[in-house]
Amino acid sequence: MNSRRLIIMGAEIYSPVLCHSKSAVLIEGGRITRIGTVAEAETWPEGQKIEANGLLLVPGLIEIQINGAFGMDFTERPETIYPVARELSRFGVTRFLPTIITSPLEKIQLAQSQIRSGPPDGFLGAVPIGLHVEGPFLNPERKGAHSQEYLRPPSLDDASQWSKENGVRLVTLAPELPGADEVIAFLRQRGVIVSAGHSLATLQQAQNGFKTGICCVTHLFNAMSPLNHFDPGLPGAVLAEPSLRFGLIPDGIHVHPTLVGLVWRLTGAGQMILVTDAMAALGMPPGLYRLGKQEVVVDGTSARLHSGNLAGSILPHPTALRNLIAFTGCSLSDALSCMTSTPAELLGMEDEIGRIEEGYRADLVLLTPDLDVVCTVVDGEIVFQS
Repeated sequence: MNSRRLIIMGAEIYSPVLCHSKSAVLIEGGRITRIGTVAEAETWPEGQKIEANGLLLVPGLIEIQINGAFGMDFTERPETIYPVARELSRFGVTRFLPTIITSPLEKIQLAQSQIRSGPPDGFLGAVPIGLHVEGPFLNPERKGAHSQEYLRPPSLDDASQWSKENGVRLVTLAPELPGADEVIAFLRQRGVIVSAGHSLATLQQAQNGFKTGICCVTHLFNAMSPLNHFDPGLPGAVLAEPSLRFGLIPDGIHVHPTLVGLVWRLTGAGQMILVTDAMAALGMPPGLYRLGKQEVVVDGTSARLHSGNLAGSILPHPTALRNLIAFTGCSLSDALSCMTSTPAELLGMEDEIGRIEEGYRADLVLLTPDLDVVCTVVDGEIVFQS
């Protein structure tokens, strides 16, 4: 157990249910044990202090779809999960789902072994809390940047080793494919979140998938049937179902800012989860990078295959927050919910992470008013300071 005592003094707290100015937070044993005023903190036990006047204190950011960063791709090299995790904290990320895209099943098994083995000794950084397996059960007509040669129909045999206990937390599949219903039900029984994506599902097929156990949709509007007034398809099914959560990439490229604003007015912070779908070029200069087997051209704004198709993003997490606020006019607290409390609820961890409350894990980020990351704390340990 982390025995460090840490006190954050003078920050303005932004959390879905708590907003205080000039506050103090006491962290003991990796958890938040007291929240009070700076004056009250003078009576608290002694500990390491962070003077945070003029800064914002927010819950740690949770990322449910990221393919790699800092020149490393999780699918090609699953052993890079922890090296990337060490650096992700500079973007305010405290917990995340490393995403393995369509590839030989052995790659997923290697990534599972990395999650099961846990962090190396002395590790400090963001915590990978299970894999997001995106593929291979995708519709070939909406494969996006996924390799055609590794796509396959949904199969209980292929998914037999996927479970929450065995390192798989979320699976994206196309619900209209033959065999999908059986795989969805099987995965839900094993504690895996099932998300619809890379799909040509009709409205009826999507709704049937929701009834079977799908509770999320992967990068809304991207790699799926379009929103059509005759057949609303998967996007329409999502927007008509208030209990469903969905990922959205707010880089202004994957989804037009006007449409992000319209979706916000329909759904809001309780359904939308901001994802970056970032690939190996996140945090790196323009150049050529990998996304699984594919070569990707990165120009400083976007990441694309040589064909021109989008291949993930290079969107830093603080920029995702800034963009959502700019596209929708929402408050910082609401924007933060889309990267904190809402993904925590999807993951079934709403009583542990995603909020600044007494008893919660001390996953915290100090930001400037411009949302630049100053300090990241994971389980009460300082893992990044600018």
